[in-house]
Amino acid sequence: MTDLELKKLKDNLWHAADVLRSSAHLSANKYGQPILGLIFLRYADILYKQHKEEIEAEYNKNLGTRLEKNIKDIAIEKCNFYLPKSAYFDFINEAPDNSDKATLVKNAMIDIEEANPRLKNVLPKEVYGQLVPEEEPDLLSRIVRIFKDIPENISIDLFGEIYEYFLGKFAIAEGKDGGAFYTPASVVQYMVNVLNPEPGEKTFLDPACGSGGMFVQAARYMHNHNAKENDMMKFRCYGVEKDPDTNKLAKMNLILNNVRGDITEANSFYSDPYNAYHKFDYVMANPPFNVDEVLYERVKDDKRFNTYGIPKNKTNTAKKGSDKKETVPNANYLWISYFASALNDTGKAALVMANSASDAGNSEFEIRKKIVDEGIIKQMVALPSNMFTSVTLPATLWFFDKNTSNKKDEILFIDARSIFTQIDRAHRKFSDEQIKNLSLITKLYDGSNSEYYELLEYYNNKIAKVSSDEKKYWEDQIKWVKDNFPDGKYNDVIGLCKVVKLDEVDGVIDQNYSLNPGRYVGIAIEDDGTTIEEFKNNINDLNNEFIECCKLSQNLEKEILNNVNVIMEK
Repeated sequence: MTDLELKKLKDNLWHAADVLRSSAHLSANKYGQPILGLIFLRYADILYKQHKEEIEAEYNKNLGTRLEKNIKDIAIEKCNFYLPKSAYFDFINEAPDNSDKATLVKNAMIDIEEANPRLKNVLPKEVYGQLVPEEEPDLLSRIVRIFKDIPENISIDLFGEIYEYFLGKFAIAEGKDGGAFYTPASVVQYMVNVLNPEPGEKTFLDPACGSGGMFVQAARYMHNHNAKENDMMKFRCYGVEKDPDTNKLAKMNLILNNVRGDITEANSFYSDPYNAYHKFDYVMANPPFNVDEVLYERVKDDKRFNTYGIPKNKTNTAKKGSDKKETVPNANYLWISYFASALNDTGKAALVMANSASDAGNSEFEIRKKIVDEGIIKQMVALPSNMFTSVTLPATLWFFDKNTSNKKDEILFIDARSIFTQIDRAHRKFSDEQIKNLSLITKLYDGSNSEYYELLEYYNNKIAKVSSDEKKYWEDQIKWVKDNFPDGKYNDVIGLCKVVKLDEVDGVIDQNYSLNPGRYVGIAIEDDGTTIEEFKNNINDLNNEFIECCKLSQNLEKEILNNVNVIMEK
């Protein structure tokens, strides 16, 4: 299936399912649960069918011998999954179009969970009764038929993309609530490209994992960069998510994308299910910003947080009443400290954080100072606004690197606020090419220029294959790369990127440990092609227009005063 065919399939599936949403007896923010469950059911059906012949051959070969195994055990060996007949998609699809279909789907989900213990209490079940309203009892059948359109020869890898696509669509549809479980894929893809995780026996932590998108994109990145199947078997992710429904979405997401790991339902401020301190190779997260209800007494002695210091109010802020306990003024730096302390000696982290954390003062300043002085902050990236469904304000990406052999006395700052693709009036994303171009900055900074020539070759190949009216887009990509980095090496670019020494004049220490990229990168002044003479003439014309406006203003002022005097005289 080509990229274009996959895009068309995803769009058609979403449109068809979304058209039916108004008929369901479900609120908008609950409609995603049964739909994602049906996608999972179709995935399980196709996965099992792709291995069924092999499974049955193995079963029949040893039937009646001492090597005989039951078909369930063979299925789990062959495809890591067993599908009971009650959950066959055709069985459900071909059943009568009435309210009994909800019971069939519910029973299919129950039987899948019983046959596959890792899915226990994960799949949606009761909700399907709300998709067979009395006035439209065939609604669920119509939705089931939509997903029957997914071709049976589709790659299982592409199923994960369909699931992620629907997660993103539901996040946009649900607005702020949806943003709680979904970080836009393009932001995560960029984070992973910069993090550049290496395949092998590596551990990933996301203590606010939402629907598990960080893990999925990390696994997909390694798979696309020549990681072998044996390497992927060693990759383990560990997530914490406090919302029960989102926890279930994450578990389904991992299974659909063949990612190995655990998702624990817990509150990361008060629970440490994986003993995270100084343990992980990678940490990736988009935690909730500006949380101010974390109890100080419950975190002050936790080494995950106090290694760099606990944010604390300047005065005792306990409210009146003996039952009111002191809270941390802002939990942003609890998260930041947690990510830094969870890394092992060569660990790396990528996290999304509110812009305000880059310059926060008081006790937060002291924490930031310790982290900067330790030399673990490798890179800071200012994001455009409107990249997230839950907030319109821009955020900043922080990148940590504990490897002592890397540059410890400087930080790479990137200002990406003007680099985005508009999705609709309220939402933006990075295009694939913008991700490649921005990621190139880090690669060049790290001293690797092979990606530079590979990227130019990739764009040139695109030009050779597209029609003449499409060439300009790819030519513009080449121009961006060559204009900014003409020698195939890293260099500071005004308005885009700058490497700043910690102790240089106007460096990070001089700037009061600010980590705001805009403070260092500067503003690019674009050449609009205007000559000096043309510029002078334009200024002169504007000045003359301003003078005329002033005269008009004075005349209007006199007229108003005269009218007021006339009124007063009457």
